[in-house]
Amino acid sequence: MSKFNLILHAKEEELLQIFHEFGKLKAPLEQRLDIVAREMQTRKAQIICAVGFNSNASRMPEICPLLGFESFEELVKQRNDIFTTDIYKYVTLENVLTIFGTVREHPENLQVMQYLLKRRLINIERQIEATVNSLIIEKYKAEMRAVYNDGIADIEFAEERLNTQDSGFRALLNEVCIIIESKLIPAGDIFFRDTILPQEKHKILSKGLMPRDLIQTRLEDENISQEEKQILYDYLRQTRI
Repeated sequence: MSKFNLILHAKEEELLQIFHEFGKLKAPLEQRLDIVAREMQTRKAQIICAVGFNSNASRMPEICPLLGFESFEELVKQRNDIFTTDIYKYVTLENVLTIFGTVREHPENLQVMQYLLKRRLINIERQIEATVNSLIIEKYKAEMRAVYNDGIADIEFAEERLNTQDSGFRALLNEVCIIIESKLIPAGDIFFRDTILPQEKHKILSKGLMPRDLIQTRLEDENISQEEKQILYDYLRQTRI
């Protein structure tokens, strides 16, 4: 097991055992995390996030000075900054997915994660727009699938994503299908929304997530775009029995 996972999943007494040896450090507070990271051969950001998202760590304030923090609240503030701004540089995709798997078991941490996630995604999407880095895009896709499949996303989060007009990122992720498959919002509810792009609806159809009668009902709406209308007609024609 990696040091990151060991810290993240540690019980109270195990956290003490992990960091006990650093209680002998005579170094100034601001230098201690560097020493701990070097000795553990783990990045500082990983240590902060692993401790910060460990559901037991808040009950162990004595470990904070060992890591160079005066309080757990100070460590959490640093954790939040790292998690929302680091884009797979110091905290890896695997680390992020492991954090998701941990926080979903603890309602108080899950609520915090849902808040932090919105800020994190803004930063990831900004970097993708600026760099069009294919590695980041693939990691972003994997992270977003986990957000829905691991139960991190709630209906409010999904609704906010669906209500974004002309969302290229939503289309890039095939997010509408992920939301439907996660059972957060029914397919019919999403399919009839005007905020959903025609190409997104095409993906819903290609996965067989919509019954024919609802597709025909959508076609009866005179206000749908010509592009969407053509997609619906083509699908019905190609799948005619």
